[in-house]
Amino acid sequence: MTPKLPQHVFITMTPSAGGIHDTAQMKASLNAECSVMWNTLCPAEQEVYPVMAPAGKTRMALLITNVRFDHLNHRDGAEKDEGDMENLLKHLGYNVVKHRDLSGKDMDQAVERFCKDPCLAATDSVFVVIMSHGLKGIILGVHHLSDSEPDVFPIDHIYKHLDPARCPALLNKPKVVIIQACRGGTGGSVQVEDGPGFVPKQAPGMQVDSALPPHLADSVDEGIEEDAFRIVHKEKDLISLLSCTADTVSYRHPQKGSFFIKYIVEIFKTHAHEDHVEELFRRVMKRFEDEGPSVNLKQMAVKDRCTLTRKFYLFPGH
Repeated sequence: MTPKLPQHVFITMTPSAGGIHDTAQMKASLNAECSVMWNTLCPAEQEVYPVMAPAGKTRMALLITNVRFDHLNHRDGAEKDEGDMENLLKHLGYNVVKHRDLSGKDMDQAVERFCKDPCLAATDSVFVVIMSHGLKGIILGVHHLSDSEPDVFPIDHIYKHLDPARCPALLNKPKVVIIQACRGGTGGSVQVEDGPGFVPKQAPGMQVDSALPPHLADSVDEGIEEDAFRIVHKEKDLISLLSCTADTVSYRHPQKGSFFIKYIVEIFKTHAHEDHVEELFRRVMKRFEDEGPSVNLKQMAVKDRCTLTRKFYLFPGH
């Protein structure tokens, strides 16, 4: 049986007279309370990330959904994914910063702004959720046309914006990245695939999210400079769940939305009160193994860049 997090692991935050925007004082208070609390925990309790008490929850999440494209197939059903994911995040206690139909540059700027939001000083964790067309290593913006006229957002930029040099407010806090997008063009059958233009002959009415050659994923990563010196780990307390394995497509129903988001929402709502995030992700992957989009279609979600050093329990409703 999965162990429960002791009640005294919750952090209590009381807003100052200056309100929630008094972030310097709030951050100092949070760090002090974390330090005192952490030193009182037994070794078993130190295996769990501390979360905030119900009255002090100021959790933050970023949700980007691209639905309509200038040159590629529109992502029918994505509106349902957007609504379902927003409702789930709010159910888990997150304030959702939402964007729709962004270019690659706008996605990059949206993630950068989110990582600089003063409210992150008071959050115990963040979710970054992006849903669009994509290829291996990149997410496509709404103006994407072709190799010669690309509009892309390198996935690696998400992790660079979240690193402790650019986002010190999230140091030692869980950061969960969820991406619904194709990572190639392999596969396809009866259901909608998340890719820009390929519609399999055996799957009328379906779509996929892939378009660019693999070499572009390696070349568009030059816009953010590396920081040479760090005292803390450059990348830690992260976990990502991608909707499909490398070089494959991700399926989406034009009315019911993507299978990936559907499974995440159902599993999180059923098991988040008892399981930590890695176990929830395992359940999503097992759901694809047991069911999948159909008998003839195969898709497998995949964990990526997991650097969680403790168990992260969401505890909705506490």
